[in-house]
Amino acid sequence: MRVLKHLYVQVLIGLAAGILVGYFWPRFGVEMKPLGDTFIRLIKMLITLVIFCTVSVGIARMESLKQVGRVGFKTLLYFEVVTTVALVLGLVVANVLRPGQGLNIDPASLDTHTMSHYVADAHVSSSGFIDMIVPNSVVGAFARGDLLQVLLFSVLFGIALSIMSQRSRLLMRGIEQFGDTLMRIVEMIMRLAPLGAFGAIAFTVGKYGIGTLQQLGLLILCFYITSILFIGIVLGSAARWAGVGLWPLLRYFREELLIVLGTSTTESVLPRLMEKLERMGCPRAIVGLVLPTGYSFNLDGAAIYLTMTSLFIAQATNTHLTLMQQIGLLAILMLTSKGGAGVAGAALVALTATLSTHNIIPVAGITLILGVDRVLNEVRALTNMIGNVVATLVVARWEGAFDARAARAFLAAPREVQAQVQSPRQPQATPQPAHPGLDETSRLAAGKGG
Repeated sequence: MRVLKHLYVQVLIGLAAGILVGYFWPRFGVEMKPLGDTFIRLIKMLITLVIFCTVSVGIARMESLKQVGRVGFKTLLYFEVVTTVALVLGLVVANVLRPGQGLNIDPASLDTHTMSHYVADAHVSSSGFIDMIVPNSVVGAFARGDLLQVLLFSVLFGIALSIMSQRSRLLMRGIEQFGDTLMRIVEMIMRLAPLGAFGAIAFTVGKYGIGTLQQLGLLILCFYITSILFIGIVLGSAARWAGVGLWPLLRYFREELLIVLGTSTTESVLPRLMEKLERMGCPRAIVGLVLPTGYSFNLDGAAIYLTMTSLFIAQATNTHLTLMQQIGLLAILMLTSKGGAGVAGAALVALTATLSTHNIIPVAGITLILGVDRVLNEVRALTNMIGNVVATLVVARWEGAFDARAARAFLAAPREVQAQVQSPRQPQATPQPAHPGLDETSRLAAGKGG
């Protein structure tokens, strides 16, 4: 059947099969975990190289270094505003619905052994922001897959290429061709996405069970509802300001959304997101700066998770928080919610660091949510991904480098037409609002009434 050739259909089948296997044969489902882990590792082995190629060449082709600084400032400003809105929204919903009320749990009765390594990681992650960004070795940063450190080196390398101007032209062309080759490898690996999604979801259902949804059900429900509201209202408004509708955008990235849903990590789709955003008309330099940076500084889903779980633990352990104490918690979260890329269980590490710093809510209460963290992580990752896609569009539009009308025509075009539009990886003197092939897409879409 023709429909089975589409990747999103194959991923849907993989997800459905994984849920069935995990539910009816849980022991076998747990054994499927290597399938999901291997798929994620295959993508992660290329991420740092893709970022280096995209960012360095993109910056080198910018019209001026002043533009690099301007884009960086706008990016961080947008990230701070939107993540603060996410933190406040989580705080408000948790105060209104109070998901932890009535549990009456004594913190002294909780077994803290299972969270010991999160405490250790939280101590390391809060030891110094500069240490986290600047690597001891460039090779080590690439080997560890540290996105922030690789991004810093890529920006510096791009600036150096820009300063060298004519002398760097041959090197830039080589890096660009190397990047194109990496994207072809990504395309080959993505054919394994249905298998990866099957293994990851089978493990989750097999290990934690469908019954996990019944435990702490109100917390899960509150988090899902809040995330949907944030995506629909906040991110939907931002997308409309950028000139595109949220629903056409989600439809365009449906394959990536399903893969993130199955694997519970946004890193598995980063290279694809970069290429598809370029295909929409976002300049390569802006995509390369905004999207990887957002993986550490624009974690909207994690922001909602952190405020909601913090108040859930406080309510469950009968820890009363005054308004000023909640504002203090919010201020701490504005710092600890940043820089989580590449850290296993980053949200739990950030939560541990927050509660340790706040010193009012018992840190031992984190053990209450360990069992459902994987269930929460799926929507958390989806929200993070959508937030970073929208952020890239907003910054591109803010820079005046994004043709919203052409992008709307592209999103309205049939998938077959979208597939014919090549990612604009040819040399450009300045970031262009559109890309080769987009006019043809607009014409075809207009002919179909789009």
